[in-house]
Amino acid sequence: MRVYALTKMVMCAFVVSFAYAQDPIINDPDRAINTDFGDNVLEFDFPAIQVGIAEYPDGPTGVTVLRFGTATSAAVAVAVDIRGGAPGFLGNYGLVHAISLAGGSLLGLEAASGVVEGIYAEREYSTDWELIPLVSAGVIFDFHERDDSIYPDKRLGRAAFDNMETNQFPLGARGAGISATVGKLVDFSAGEPAGQGAAFLDEDGVKIFACVILNAVGAIYDRNGDIVLGDLDAESRARSGLGTNLERPIGAGPSNQVHGLPTGNTTLTVVVTNQTILGFNLVQQARQVHSSMARAIQPFHTPTDGDVLWFVSTGGTELMDISLTDFGIMASDVVWDAVLTAHP
Repeated sequence: MRVYALTKMVMCAFVVSFAYAQDPIINDPDRAINTDFGDNVLEFDFPAIQVGIAEYPDGPTGVTVLRFGTATSAAVAVAVDIRGGAPGFLGNYGLVHAISLAGGSLLGLEAASGVVEGIYAEREYSTDWELIPLVSAGVIFDFHERDDSIYPDKRLGRAAFDNMETNQFPLGARGAGISATVGKLVDFSAGEPAGQGAAFLDEDGVKIFACVILNAVGAIYDRNGDIVLGDLDAESRARSGLGTNLERPIGAGPSNQVHGLPTGNTTLTVVVTNQTILGFNLVQQARQVHSSMARAIQPFHTPTDGDVLWFVSTGGTELMDISLTDFGIMASDVVWDAVLTAHP
């Protein structure tokens, strides 16, 4: 028994030693960070929103941060709608100061602590109950397209927070969407690079902003019902579409599948309005808009997607003279526009 125990101990030590020998340097304090927005940027008029991105080009992987208000602003109302079988999420407080969207799967939730640190420092480290930073976060799985273990950490989240801009949102393979792909229903090789997208509407002073980090199993469809991104056959360069995919044998595909679907996907969506919407009405707006996205992303909310939508009301505006259902329809169209811009 003693020999067995000693052998087991040596084997464990060997395994641990081997594992550490194979680990990359994750939190490298000298790793290059990119925070430049680039030229492909949506410009919009909503001063209550600040946006920052930060990327580790060595990954590549990144984080996108949305911050609401200023250093002295109170938290704003938010409702969160979580669907799909594999979400990575934290911070369902009902109120929020900022939202962190990141790659790196669950590891990327660490980036939110960098955003918390930034707000905490900005408020001179006050521990006043009403000044504690409320940061919500969601992640996508973006390790498929790279052979490293680099993820968006606290340092990267802080870099995004420290380099925020107003009325600008970088589009394409940037921030949290730098390694995102879509349209992998047949197998992962049929996917195409996606990224992050955004759109904005100002209807008589009522503002609606939406952004997405697009990393879905499903492919992307336009308003004519045509597939425009994903499910691309490498040889014919034709897009198969949902109907063709349904004809394949159930469970067919590579080994990285669960329930016949490629693993490691998620679409993260943030919708922000200045219209005052609170309580159940805000929750219902989140549900309505999230459901509407199934028109643009097919299939959506699968067992291997981790879809999360935040619906934020910054408040201060009571101009809307339409029903909440009609308002949800307007917001849904803005989100569809955002999805269609999420490509390199």
